[in-house]
Amino acid sequence: MEWQQFVMNLDTLDPAIVEEIFTRHNAWSVTLSDAGNSPVLEPGPGETPLWAETRITGLFSADADLGKLEAELLQELQLTHLPPYRIDKLADRAWEREWLTGFGPMKFGERLWICPGTSEVEQQDAVIVRLDPGLAFGTGTHATTALCLEWLDGLSLGGKMLLDYGCGSGVLAIAAIRLGCRETAAMDIDPQALIATAQNAERNAVAGRVRVYGSEADIEGVFDVVVANILAGPLVQFAESITSTLAGDGMLALSGVLCEQAASVMAAYEPWIEFDETVCREQDGQTWSRLTGTRR
Repeated sequence: MEWQQFVMNLDTLDPAIVEEIFTRHNAWSVTLSDAGNSPVLEPGPGETPLWAETRITGLFSADADLGKLEAELLQELQLTHLPPYRIDKLADRAWEREWLTGFGPMKFGERLWICPGTSEVEQQDAVIVRLDPGLAFGTGTHATTALCLEWLDGLSLGGKMLLDYGCGSGVLAIAAIRLGCRETAAMDIDPQALIATAQNAERNAVAGRVRVYGSEADIEGVFDVVVANILAGPLVQFAESITSTLAGDGMLALSGVLCEQAASVMAAYEPWIEFDETVCREQDGQTWSRLTGTRR
């Protein structure tokens, strides 16, 4: 089956109205994305993040009459002409696997590798995690995830218990098992993250050793290692809750923090954590940090 893709900059148009019109014309999917260069990193609670310049993309079957769609957009929105848009013809592909086209084996630290599908690496002592993130964040391609994976690779995790707080795809919890942890827990409030984590744990034959939680209130026990790769705001907000899951002399890693936010995040944890030197990494014009330390 072939497809058509209708891509339009929204300018000042109401995205909800445009999305509703797309849906009436049997769009198979509707996506909002950044049409400029203004990432929304940390929306407030309950907010729906939109960009200063937002683009809407609708996927339609090959026989959909997009001329009628254009006409209804003009009429419904009371416009004489539409904002910049284009219509693309798309060949049929396994869209849910498209992310793999730019994702090959990636090495973190000395021996840890994240690999898609059945791809292999030549390193004899390689520790391999096979990953399909699904709709959840966390492949290792982002600096924040990479910093956490490298940190885990450098630890002696044999027999330890680890908590991945805000687990996304579950990559950190699964990598920790591969690197020697006896058991891990993975918590996220996003249902898609829980699905992706469970599937990836099954894919790596560690499902029985990764406990998945949908709420911090469900987390049981304390852990030798806690990793929280989320954002600065939630890290500060939940500082006491996160540190309460850390055993005495336990190790903590925080990421998802821009370097200019590092001091304020560390200040929130100062009553409980003695921090190591901050590690920073630049990506796409932003500098991210990894904050690690030990419980006092």
